[in-house]
Amino acid sequence: MHSTMHLYPIDGAAHRVAADETAFSYRDANWAAVIVGVDPDPARSGEATRWCKGYFDALHPYSAGGAYVNFMMDEGQERVQASFRDNYARLVAVKAAYDPGNLFRVNQNIRPMSTVVHTGSEAAAAASP
Repeated sequence: MHSTMHLYPIDGAAHRVAADETAFSYRDANWAAVIVGVDPDPARSGEATRWCKGYFDALHPYSAGGAYVNFMMDEGQERVQASFRDNYARLVAVKAAYDPGNLFRVNQNIRPMSTVVHTGSEAAAAASP
């Protein structure tokens, strides 16, 4: 198995923009991690996936909790929401205005308002597209 973990610095211009000025809210973070598991033998893909998930599970308690969404795979709506933090509700409203039919729904989808319920001050996904 050929697997690795990359650390990418988050600094410079990323720290000069306020967390609520763009979708990316982790402007106070100093590092982003990418966990990669690959193997030339497709029969071992399950082993690579387990290794990556185990590595993630071990590191996550020490992380800021979210992610840079372009580094994510299919990790669920909760993780998408955590990655946008306080910007999530605003992004749901933008999605509802410009893509109410959820045409752009691949990858780390923000669901339009019609499929989101609000609980307290947070929006939580209620249905799949």
